[in-house]
Amino acid sequence: MKNIFVGNLDFAATDSSVRAMFEQYGTVDRVNLVTDRDTGRSRGFAFVEMSDTQEAERAIAGLNGADFEGRALNVNEARPKPQGGGGRGNAGGFGRQRREPRW
Repeated sequence: MKNIFVGNLDFAATDSSVRAMFEQYGTVDRVNLVTDRDTGRSRGFAFVEMSDTQEAERAIAGLNGADFEGRALNVNEARPKPQGGGGRGNAGGFGRQRREPRW
């Protein structure tokens, strides 16, 4: 299974349009078009899963830099998500231990 990152998508792109673009290279198992949590609008990138590694490599080579709906695509193998809690850190001191005053 190969997970592919597709960046610089037109905001009007749909799951089906991205799927159709990748199906030229082989079988597409899943398309995840990333949308904004609040507005539901596309964020301009997607992840495509292809089970055949050779087909996925051909798709990456054939589509990286290609024009899709007026934009040059950025297509490469997706990097794994970093481990951890999302990088918010100590958000405004929430959860901070309070010290008792030393008198």
